Amino acid sequence: MSGSGTALKVLVVDDERPALDELAFLLGQDPRIAEVLTCDSATETLRVLQELEVDAVFLDVQMPGLTGLELAQVLARFREPPPIVFVTAHDQHAVEAFELQAVDYVLKPVRADRLAEAVRRVVGVVDGVTERGPVGDLQVPVELGGVTRFVARSAISHVEAQGDYARLHTDEGSHLVRTPLSQLEEEWGPAGFVRIHRSLLVSLAHVAEVRMDAGRCTVVVAGCELLVSRRHTRQLRDLLLKRAGS
Repeated sequence: MSGSGTALKVLVVDDERPALDELAFLLGQDPRIAEVLTCDSATETLRVLQELEVDAVFLDVQMPGLTGLELAQVLARFREPPPIVFVTAHDQHAVEAFELQAVDYVLKPVRADRLAEAVRRVVGVVDGVTERGPVGDLQVPVELGGVTRFVARSAISHVEAQGDYARLHTDEGSHLVRTPLSQLEEEWGPAGFVRIHRSLLVSLAHVAEVRMDAGRCTVVVAGCELLVSRRHTRQLRDLLLKRAGS
């Protein structure tokens, strides 16, 4: 893999030649990219990657034979899987993409500024900034200005219920997702997300302080003081003590 400050070698995979040529051209205009290789099938991609090492793969989703998602599953088994950016005209595959630890998900027609952002994320991964998060860290798809982006679950400090939606809070801002808080509580509980109120989940890893005042419990998370309901206070304190002793 290229080191910090080194231009990247990337592979573009798309079965449609015009789309392949356009994406290769746009990537070739980026000063952070030194070389662009192209393939028009999953079979050719696997053959190329057995012989060459690349810094990232820009991958179409809908392809004959192995789809882009299926190819990504194969690449994930590599000893050193390359970062993957999906480039597709279909937004319904975003959830599957983040489960495969995709660095980004870019919709066609591709805009140069949007592609530049994807390259920035790749550079972050290659240089060890780890925007994909730690190995195994879930990547949560969020919508921002009509574009699907990914937020590492480890970056989420707390989650606030908003009807059938939930608002994810991070240091960089908040994102609304179409998932009820009860579902996130069930799915993210093993990752250290705990209910402190009927409308709030907090990440234990982000709890900086627990405050008790006249029987009223609050926690400080990402600079915010959040109220803990009486029924959840004992469970939260027990979990924090257990975590501190582990």
